[in-house]
Formats: sequence, C-alpha cells, structure tokens
Amino acid sequence: MVRCGGGWCPVSNSGKGLGKVEVRLKWDPSPLGEPPRHLDIIATTYSADDLHGRPVYVVHYDSRSPDGTINMSRHSRTGMGFGYVEVMTLEFDRLAPTYGRVVVGVAIHQDGGPRTFGDMVNAGVLVVEGYKELLAHDFTAVADSTATTVAEFTRDGSGTWEFHELIRGFDSDPLVFTSEMGGSG
Repeated sequence: MVRCGGGWCPVSNSGKGLGKVEVRLKWDPSPLGEPPRHLDIIATTYSADDLHGRPVYVVHYDSRSPDGTINMSRHSRTGMGFGYVEVMTLEFDRLAPTYGRVVVGVAIHQDGGPRTFGDMVNAGVLVVEGYKELLAHDFTAVADSTATTVAEFTRDGSGTWEFHELIRGFDSDPLVFTSEMGGSG
C-alpha cells in the first residue's frame, strides 16, 4: 500500500479490476487548404458521494489530474494520419478512494466551422489496459455529433474499478460537453 489522496491505495491491482488504462485517439488531417481538424480526449472525474453530479475535476490537453493519475501523454492539434496520435493515461490503481466514477469522451473543436464525426476521416478511439483491448470504435454510431462519451469507469463496493462502454453523442462544443458528459441521460 502507498499513501495517495489522503488514503491508502494498493501498489498494484494483482489481477483484480483495472490498473493503468490508455485511451488512444486517431484521425487524418484536414485536406489541403482547409482549417485543421482538432479532436480532444476529455476525462471527467466524479466523487464517490455524487457519481452523476458536477465533476470534481476535468482532464484534457491543457491539464492533468491534481495527483497525476490522469494525464495526456500525447496530444495532436491536427491528426497525422499515422495511427493513434493522442493518448490519455488513467491510473486507476492509484486513484484516491474519494473518486467513484470517471467518464471519458472525445470532442471536436469547432474553430473553422461546424464539424461532426461524420466529417472526420479515419477517426477512431481505442481503450486498452496493457495488451487487452477494452474498446475499439470508429464513431460511425455518432456520425452526426460533435462530441461523444466513449467509456465509463466505476468503482464497485469493494473498491475495484470496472470498464463500461458508453457511446453517447452530443451536439456540444468541448467546454459545454465537459458539464454534460457525466449526466445520467
């Protein structure tokens, strides 16, 4: 056990529940002469006492969690067409027990005109824990949306983190999306 977030956390999950998870995002760049296409991975973290309330904190390209357990290890503003160019790492085995839910989504920046996932070329998201694929999605189910949730992670009664696919489209810009994405609707 190690000290973390005011409590004690296991050093490893010993095969139980989730440990270190990566969310990877890919998309091709804009055609020549068009403004850059910019997608972002966003995570919202919720208190164990209020799983569907306001996020305690939000992590995106310009931030990280206060304790460093959720952060962007790679970021792209244009996509590159070379596979997964943006990566967010979530270390559930170190996340303080005061948190009970994390929702991860993807939003499209709307500078340069309105864009939906249907406008993106070769876009996709991959959620993995080590070599285990938890989710692979190409956004076709949310083609008319400007933002989407992709994954929900919840802590059960024993403190074990679990993954749930959560594909739900939104028509929001990234700022508004952060307040909507954790709702129960």
